[in-house]
Amino acid sequence: MMTSTMPLSAPQTARWQPGLAGAAQHAELFAPGGEGTGAALALALARDHLRGAAGDPLADVPDERAWLWVQDKAAIRLSGRPYRPGLPRELRHRLIHVAADKPDDALFAIEEGLRCRDLAFVVGEIAGNPRALDFTASRRLSLAVERHGVPLWLVRLDAARDLGSARMRWQARSAPSAWPHRNPRAPGAATWQAELFRARSHPPGEWTLRDEGGVLHINAPHHGDLVRAPVDRPLAPKSSSA
Repeated sequence: MMTSTMPLSAPQTARWQPGLAGAAQHAELFAPGGEGTGAALALALARDHLRGAAGDPLADVPDERAWLWVQDKAAIRLSGRPYRPGLPRELRHRLIHVAADKPDDALFAIEEGLRCRDLAFVVGEIAGNPRALDFTASRRLSLAVERHGVPLWLVRLDAARDLGSARMRWQARSAPSAWPHRNPRAPGAATWQAELFRARSHPPGEWTLRDEGGVLHINAPHHGDLVRAPVDRPLAPKSSSA
C-alpha cells in the first residue's frame, strides 16, 4: 500500500536568530503590563529587522522613514506614553505617536499605518483581549503587512494567548542582566526571556535576549556571568503621564 505525505504550505527552516534578514512580517508579543518588556523588545526586534534590511545592495541612502507607534487608552494606563529622549537615538526624530481611545480605534490606526509605504515599521500596544481584536482583525493586519510591505510588531499587554494570524508570536518577560565587566555599578544591558511559541518559518524556541549598543544578541547558556536581580530597564523609558 502506498502512502503519501502532504507538503507543508510554509515549511519551517532554521531556528530563529537575530540578524536574519527577511520580508516584512506581522509579529505579536505577549508581555506583562507595567514593566516595559513588550515595547522594548518590539523596538529591539524592529531595529534588528532594519539592520538586516540595510544590507540591501539597491539601497543607496540610509532608511530615514518615520515609524508609527499606536496605543489604546488601556495600554497607555499600563505602560505610559513614549518618552522621546529615551528612545534609540536614530529613531527619536522619526516617531509618529497615536493615542487611541478604544481598541477599535487603535486597530484602525495600525491598519492605516500599514498601508503607508512611507513608514519604516509600525508598533502597536493593545491591552488585554478586546473583542475587536479577533481572528478576522488579526488576519486583516497580516494581509496589510503582506500587501504593503510595512512590518508590524503588535504588543499584547496582560493578554491571554488567543487565535491570531501573526507570522511570529512571542511570549516575553524581563530577565536578569549580567553585571557589566568594567563598572559593576552601571546598569546592565536590557535583557528579556523570550519564547517564540508560533512561527511560520521557524520552529518554536526560547532564548534569553539582550540589547547591547543597539544590537540584539542571544545570551549563551551557562555563560558564567554573575547576574543581578531582575529590574525594569526598558529600551524606551516612558513618562508616567496617561
